[in-house]
Amino acid sequence: MPADLSPSEATSRAELERLWARGTAFLGTRVAILGGAMSWVSERHLVAAISNAGGFGVIACGSMGPDLLAKEIAGTQALTDKPFGVNLITMHPQLDDLIRVCLEAKVGHVVLAGGIPPGGAVRAVKDGGARLIAFAPALVLAKRLVRSGVDALVIEGSEAGGHIGPVSLTVLAQEILPHIREVPVFVAGGIGRGEAILAYLEMGASGAQLGTRFAAAAESIAHAAFKRAFIRAAARDALPSVQLDERFPVIPVRGLVNEGTKRFLRHQAETRDRFQAGELTKEQAQLEIEHFWAGALRRAVIDGDVENGSVMAGQSVGMVTEEQPTEAIITDLVAQAVAALTARRGG
Repeated sequence: MPADLSPSEATSRAELERLWARGTAFLGTRVAILGGAMSWVSERHLVAAISNAGGFGVIACGSMGPDLLAKEIAGTQALTDKPFGVNLITMHPQLDDLIRVCLEAKVGHVVLAGGIPPGGAVRAVKDGGARLIAFAPALVLAKRLVRSGVDALVIEGSEAGGHIGPVSLTVLAQEILPHIREVPVFVAGGIGRGEAILAYLEMGASGAQLGTRFAAAAESIAHAAFKRAFIRAAARDALPSVQLDERFPVIPVRGLVNEGTKRFLRHQAETRDRFQAGELTKEQAQLEIEHFWAGALRRAVIDGDVENGSVMAGQSVGMVTEEQPTEAIITDLVAQAVAALTARRGG
């Protein structure tokens, strides 16, 4: 605990530590703040920076194969001796091999995202001695995941960036937190300040996951243009992708509106018209729509093409006002929560 805290602030800091004690014990960290797994962004440098600052970094495996993931884990371990996790997509064709890579590297926590974890994957993670974290988009699924042996849950609201569900975190928290006590539950989606983290802790959460705030951190390898787009953006600029025709489903993805998102709407309309003219089968038209964004996230994050690439961002992007070191972000979040607790007592 910092030595320069006033007695009232020290009391507040102790209260915050009590509120997220279950989360810090589960993660093995100083603060119960996880980094969201963002493809191309959540790699060794940012993950290690979050863990070194007292939080819990998470590698985004995404479409990596086993060999590349093994190198990324080793690279992260070379930068930090603190706990971190690996996020794996359940639909990955090499999921079993990726789990094996994590276990062989002694990764303590595995996050399975993108769908209900297969039973075999759950058993493999648990039998290998790692702790398993999964995403719960509804109470009924949260209960099912707990019964299946998951060690912790993340409930992520539609305010988040990237692939999103239909329900806001404010509703998910009310639906799930009062009823799930068996395992720690971490909240995610639209969180940008410590007061919000505090509010969810008091509702029963064990900690919080943040992505957007960390995407523009100094240690993030994201292109300078990508970070500037975050700094300039307001919350209303981060919108979900639009589905033009229900016959051709579009997975909702939240990102900053740009020329690419406008062209996507035109592309959907043109593809639909070609289908209706008999130029494309329904299956061909669906693939045409799905392939539009292929490689678009990399173009934005790595190449800096923020006009045509996919600039995935959560609604908390409006609270990203500068490029900060990761440690400063976590320090600010903790200070905001402590200040809120102190203000209640008139301290």
